This record gives sequence, structure tokens and C-alpha cells, in this order.
Amino acid sequence: MTSFPYRVFDPLLPESAAREIVALCERFGSYGMYSEEGLNEGIGEGLPQRFDAAFNFVRTGGRFGRREDLKTLAARTNYFRETYAYGEEIAAPGIEPFFHHEGFVEAAREIHGRPVVEPAIVYANLLLPGQELAVHTDVPEFRGANRKLHPQWLLVVMHHSGLFDRWRMPIATGVSWFHDARGGEFAFYPEGAERPPVAHNVRFNTAIAVDTDSVFHGVDRVREDGVKSLPDLRPGMRLESEGGGRWFVREGSQRIADYRWEEMRFSVSWKAYCFEDEAERRHWREHSDDLGLETVLGTLESDLRRRGRLTGVRPDNRAFAELLVAEYVRFPPPVETS
Repeated sequence: MTSFPYRVFDPLLPESAAREIVALCERFGSYGMYSEEGLNEGIGEGLPQRFDAAFNFVRTGGRFGRREDLKTLAARTNYFRETYAYGEEIAAPGIEPFFHHEGFVEAAREIHGRPVVEPAIVYANLLLPGQELAVHTDVPEFRGANRKLHPQWLLVVMHHSGLFDRWRMPIATGVSWFHDARGGEFAFYPEGAERPPVAHNVRFNTAIAVDTDSVFHGVDRVREDGVKSLPDLRPGMRLESEGGGRWFVREGSQRIADYRWEEMRFSVSWKAYCFEDEAERRHWREHSDDLGLETVLGTLESDLRRRGRLTGVRPDNRAFAELLVAEYVRFPPPVETS
């Protein structure tokens, strides 16, 4: 049985610094949908970037096996996201102390047993009442293979296959919460997908650090008040702040729905690369040992043939993509409820 280390922070920041993260979220002002990331081209053509998690969510009904129509399920997972920092690019001034949080850096060293840690990205997720986040693992990176170059689902397959560990960039993730909404527990599987999950109750100014590229996790449904129903959320809509803790969803110039801050779930995720030493970091920066796409696809195809899962010619791009996900990404089963 595989066991993955993690570290809980309670509290994460001084109270005034935590309140400043909320103010920063409001100042940032406008959030687009994660689902707006484009469809794949080439391998997996026509499929969403994370069709692995999306298809599993539709097929199983999520962690609790809820059965709802496709339109409702899509709206429940159409959450809002924006990036606050990426490498040296700061999109949200004021996020710098969080970006270099020493507690996260130390936790990253512990999680991967690697002393050289380089903070890489900070992004925010906002969920409305009735929304949830399907069980998944995050998008990993490899030397020469990342989400800017290759489909996200393919990177997930590469990691779960175990065939590309020599090129993997170990990443540690710190997930922090700065909201007061009810529900929205962080459900994760630190003992592996075959063991029951831990439903971590999230509270304002707390966090958890874990290898989310390897540990399946998701967000349980944010509590609804029973009066306001979740609108039909579609790509292109945006979540906007109008100050004073008041938010609204718009489609173009049309106002779709209104929310109070205390109704919404707000998390900020921190990610960092972890290296054995400066020489390994130099290999990454200098691209001296990078993977190419044809090497990746050829390695996966050879492994499928060795397993007896593929004979004859390689199928078309979409069918090959679906075969790869089905073979290598083994999701946890839904929780049995009485």
C-alpha cells in the first residue's frame, strides 16, 4: 500500500495577512472559467483538456455517486479560476509573501525529500454554492513536457504510467482556504486510491501541503441554502466582484446570478518544483535532457502492446487517447452510502 505524506497548517498566516488575501481576491476582480481551456488538437483531438476526470465524474456521479443529468453535472464543476503568479510574472500584486511562504517551502522539502525548492505558481479557485470539484490528480510536469506543450490529460497519463519517472519534475502543492462557506471539504486519498478518502474540513486561514500530482483529491459540494439554485453555467461566463463582499456572475453584459462572499468557497493553491540539487535544476533550466512527444507516445504504445492491450495499427487520435486514460488512470470508486 502506498502512503503519501502531507502537512496541515492551522493557522497558515497571521490574521491580518489572511484578511489581505481576501482583499486581494476582491481587488483582482474578475475570474474566468477553468473549463474555457481549449480542446486538444492532434492526440486526443476534440476532447477537453481534463477529459479523464470529467468522463469519470459523469460516469460515476462523483465521490458520492450522485446521479444527475449531464447539464447539471457540468454546471456543478464549471468553477472559476485565475492565476496570481507564474514564475517571475506577478499578476496579483501583494501575493509575493504568500508565493515565498517558508512553511510551504519546508513542507515541500519534507514531501519529496528534496532540498532545492523553487516556487512556481499561485492560482485561485472560486466555487459557488452547489459546485464541487471532481476527484482527480493535478497536471504534472516533466523535463520537456508540460501543459504549455502537451495536453493535460496526457501528462496525467505519463505520471500514472510510471514510465517517465526519470524526467518527472516533482511538484509539491499547498492548498489554502480563505472563506467561510459551509461544505466544500477537501477529500483526498493519502493512502492511495484503493483506500477510503479523508474528508478534510476546511476553515478560514488553514492549509494542507501534499503531492497532488500523485494523490487523488476533490472538493465536496459547497452547501446550498435550498432557495437559490445553481444557474446554468457555461464557458465564457465570468465571476465579478463589485466590492463590499458582493459578487455576481455575468454572461457578456447580462447579469446571471448574485452571491455574497460568505456563500462562496475560495482557495489559493501554491505549487513548487523540488530538485535533488542545483545540478538537477540546471538540467531543467538548460533543457539538456528533455522528452519529445513522439518518444512519449512511442513509449506508451510499446507498453500497451506489451500488456496485450493494443494490436495492429495505432487507433486514431481520439480512440488512442481514451485507451491511454482507461489503461493507466485508475480512479477511486465512489463512496458507498446507505
